[in-house]
Amino acid sequence: MKLIKNIDVYAPEHLGKKDVLIIGDKIAKIEDAGSMPEIPFLTAEDVIDGTEKILTPGFIDCHVHVLGGGGEGGFANRTPEATVEGLTKFGVTTVVGCLGTDGIGRDMCALVAKTKGLNEQGMSAYCYTGSYQIPVHTLTDSITKDIMMIQEIIGTGEIAISDHRSSQPTFEEFVRVVADTRLGGVLSGKAGVVNVHLGDSPRCMDLIERVMEETEVPASQILPTHINRNEKLFCEAIEYAKKGGNVDFTGNEDIDYWETICDEVRVCNGIRRMMDAGVDTKHITISSDGQGSLPMYTAKGEFLGMGVGQSSCLLKEVKECVYKAEIPLEIAISTITANPARILQLKGKGKIEEGYDADLCILNQELDLENVMMKGSLRWLELPTCRKYDKVL
Repeated sequence: MKLIKNIDVYAPEHLGKKDVLIIGDKIAKIEDAGSMPEIPFLTAEDVIDGTEKILTPGFIDCHVHVLGGGGEGGFANRTPEATVEGLTKFGVTTVVGCLGTDGIGRDMCALVAKTKGLNEQGMSAYCYTGSYQIPVHTLTDSITKDIMMIQEIIGTGEIAISDHRSSQPTFEEFVRVVADTRLGGVLSGKAGVVNVHLGDSPRCMDLIERVMEETEVPASQILPTHINRNEKLFCEAIEYAKKGGNVDFTGNEDIDYWETICDEVRVCNGIRRMMDAGVDTKHITISSDGQGSLPMYTAKGEFLGMGVGQSSCLLKEVKECVYKAEIPLEIAISTITANPARILQLKGKGKIEEGYDADLCILNQELDLENVMMKGSLRWLELPTCRKYDKVL
């Protein structure tokens, strides 16, 4: 049992100063600060003073290569696996794992096993079936059966299109994957979402647009990611989102560098542009591409080098939204809490609400992470030095 007192709650909507009671792994009661009834058996050690602090839902990173990624430059370029400690120290309490370019050296059996292991360690972990390739390499004999019968699998991905590393799928191949994924979701009560990797090709989102125009599949079944990869792709993503499609920005811990070598759209600027264009912000998420490789290629497709994605970029992007783009905190924090929880149908996640899971982050007034609670268990952190921003009122 824990009681967080007198804390400023963003649920993600701003609720103001509240007392929040945690019993077991659930949020049991939320009351105005100072009005919580006396609680039997509550000791001084169970009370957390939230004065001058901010409480948000735990972060949801909906695109992480939990087994590691890479390999585009050879075996020595494989990146390390994700760990619970490596995720929670950045505020992540829920993770969705995926395979990427390499669906052979890392396969679905290993991905499901890793996801189960993260759950046993206290993380809320889910995964997609498949990798970049079509036909999709599943754990059972079909996409639909994977989603129906394997608890951790909530959709398919990350399926690559408009990328030289993809399988160059035809429209018929791509739409069959989307249809089978939707059916698996319908039959199991899961989201049945296809997470789609968008590459640098000028074809951009053409296959996704055709699914929306030529089939009965709703836009909610597809979550395209890396939409801020370049300006042309981003402009198409704005129009797609205006029509009700969901879109996923990829965060970047070192965007100042990447802006010097390509036309990647900074996340905070992209979200502001979408808001100005009339996009409903409930359709916007941010993910890290954590543990995934960040390969660099020449215009001829020749490999130059590689970085590694990190979940640390999530809070960094939220802070830039607030301080650089003057986006309200409740909108910015929704992109890594309530929005992915709703789009992926993660029950009990993404909100501070009675009956929801006690996955919480405590921030200071500068929006630096101070503590993380995962399923009611408080994790005191040795936190890295955080970048400071001039506060925008």
